[in-house]
Amino acid sequence: MSKVILVTGSSRGIGAKTAIRLAADGYDICVNYSHDAIAAENVVREVQSRGRSALAVQADVSKERDVQSLFTKIDESFDGLYGLVNNAGILFRQMRVEEMTAERINAVLTTNVTGYFLCAREAIKRMSKNRGGMGGVIVNVSSAAARTGSAGEYVDYAASKGAIDTMTIGLANEVAVEGIRVNGVRPGFIYTDMHRDGGEPGRVDRLKDCLPMKRGGTTEEVAAAIAWLVSEESSYTTGSFIEVAGGR
Repeated sequence: MSKVILVTGSSRGIGAKTAIRLAADGYDICVNYSHDAIAAENVVREVQSRGRSALAVQADVSKERDVQSLFTKIDESFDGLYGLVNNAGILFRQMRVEEMTAERINAVLTTNVTGYFLCAREAIKRMSKNRGGMGGVIVNVSSAAARTGSAGEYVDYAASKGAIDTMTIGLANEVAVEGIRVNGVRPGFIYTDMHRDGGEPGRVDRLKDCLPMKRGGTTEEVAAAIAWLVSEESSYTTGSFIEVAGGR
């Protein structure tokens, strides 16, 4: 029986490369996206070109009804769920905390934290051996910002990722006996479109020299770390993190 993995926010960036890498490793993929249907369908075609089944489903993970609908469509289209890669996230223009509005802060936390919880909740219902499932894996995409704090730029985003680190540890302990492993990756300065969302497309090139490796990372490198955590090669690993941050 094929194993199905949901990758949230997988129409671009780390999510897209992760979906494609996992397809190459033999998994069927649910490609979740928020608004760019064309990009999502492009990822679906990439997955299918590797001989795997794929489905694109629109859902805003910050909205509970959208998440419930997303998982209902997975139930209708696939035979079970093996894995969840919690990747969907947002950030806004760089600014200091003293300039941030409640609207901005709440938007970041609702998508980046509540969204992860909602998707994990629904995945556990389907994967838990206590509920008749076969077990499975959850990989949470955090950020090196959870450790550094992103002062002067994205303290709200960094705080949301700190929350995800705590969630990862707690949830791993909570569901380990149910056959579910929960781990995280912490990407650092990675070349993705998200930096454009923050108002500085060239941010990685500006900061890369402060890293021991003196370069930014690629989405493929992050996807490789996620793929290992999904695989049976990490079968005795839970509640752990892989740093993909060039040594910082």
